[in-house]
Amino acid sequence: MAQKLWEKSVQVNKDIERFTVGRDREMDLYLAKHDVLGSMAHITMLESIGLLTKEELDQLLVELKSIYASAEKGEFVIEDGVEDVHSQVELMLTRRLGDIGKKIHSGRSRNDQVLLDLKLFTRTQIKEVAEAVEQLFHVLIRQSERYKNVLMPGYTHLQIAMPSSFGLWFGAYAESLMDDMLFLQAAFKMCNRNPLGSAAGYGSSFPLNRTMTTDLLGFDSMNYNVVYAQMGRGKMERNVAFALATIAGTISKLAFDACMFNSQNFGFVKLPDDCTTGSSIMPHKKNPDVFELTRAKCNKLQSLPQQIMMIANNLPSGYFRDLQIIKEVFLPAFQELKDCLQMTTYIMNEIKVNEHILDDDKYLLIFSVEEVNRLALLAIPLSYNNPRSMKYYGQTAAVLIFILYLNALSIFQTWITQGKVGILGATLYMNVPVAVLTTFLFYRLMTINQGRFDAFIYWLQKPFRALAGKFKRKKETP
Repeated sequence: MAQKLWEKSVQVNKDIERFTVGRDREMDLYLAKHDVLGSMAHITMLESIGLLTKEELDQLLVELKSIYASAEKGEFVIEDGVEDVHSQVELMLTRRLGDIGKKIHSGRSRNDQVLLDLKLFTRTQIKEVAEAVEQLFHVLIRQSERYKNVLMPGYTHLQIAMPSSFGLWFGAYAESLMDDMLFLQAAFKMCNRNPLGSAAGYGSSFPLNRTMTTDLLGFDSMNYNVVYAQMGRGKMERNVAFALATIAGTISKLAFDACMFNSQNFGFVKLPDDCTTGSSIMPHKKNPDVFELTRAKCNKLQSLPQQIMMIANNLPSGYFRDLQIIKEVFLPAFQELKDCLQMTTYIMNEIKVNEHILDDDKYLLIFSVEEVNRLALLAIPLSYNNPRSMKYYGQTAAVLIFILYLNALSIFQTWITQGKVGILGATLYMNVPVAVLTTFLFYRLMTINQGRFDAFIYWLQKPFRALAGKFKRKKETP
């Protein structure tokens, strides 16, 4: 059994070893070829500062290229008793080259080694996710253009609302993916910084050329502060997880729409037959299993940032073994999202659209807003909540009441001259229309527009405030 890189003189307890190693051997297979690339850059730098000879470098590079090829083919394995990918690579080199193989560890720790592996892996995976998103984007744009003139009902509160189109529906998800790419781009920039050379988080006394490894590995820049390089473990994964979760949110919503629109109660779309399944008891069933699984997987991916935060959010600076657990939820997430993107791209490309949805009379009401807008353009008021309508109704009512008041006044003047009514009765009768008009106006102002009512009251109070102001100034004059 291979000796651990950290092993001293204490015998390792097998149960404790099993517990502490956990799923690391399984997870580190994701990182194998990236670990080899990091070692190739590191030893090239070591040779440049005199810690390796040219002959040693050449021998190591030949063997590392061989290991990389086996990792590319999926043939790389981490043996029983070997803790992780770093230990396995070093073990393979020492078997072939003797003590020269041990020199690849000079000037670095497993801490900055795994940081580097994670960043190289994540950088590669982000590019692949972006390519998968781009493929889906182009399918959605193509379908949006194809069905731009096919109407469908738009919904609010799951109630039919206004006319929409499949062009808008497909295009909405395409634009959502564009926003998602902003998150992914930011995550890539944060990821694309070189931590190699930070060692255990406090640097190395060797004159390491970190700029050289940064260039060799294609990083934009480096984590300049070695303490922060180690603090970035967990933070980088969380930031990338947010970007993945954002994409997953778009796909999950699209999957929900498609499942709902595919149901008999809607009948807006027809999913590809090979993406649906039957029932063991109901022969008529065509269940949208692929999109249902997509929805579930994407909902799970949306919890990824929270999972990572719960592992890392209460850790102080420095390295802690807690961070190892992040790999178990983070590394497999990329393939899961890429699978969902692949399935969604296929279904969206093959989906069939019902081009006669609005032939059903139950959707007639979605055009009601258009009728309202048409009448509004003709200056026909339709609502007491509309200021123009309030003015229209208020003025009309006021004119009618004023006409009635003038008619009543004319009649009463005749009756008074004829002695048919007394002065008191005539006075009360003549003031009834005034009272009615005032009451009506106050009612309209109170029930139509509170702001106008307040303004009207303010206007009525204006002369009284003016008198009060004069009285106050007069009182204050000595």
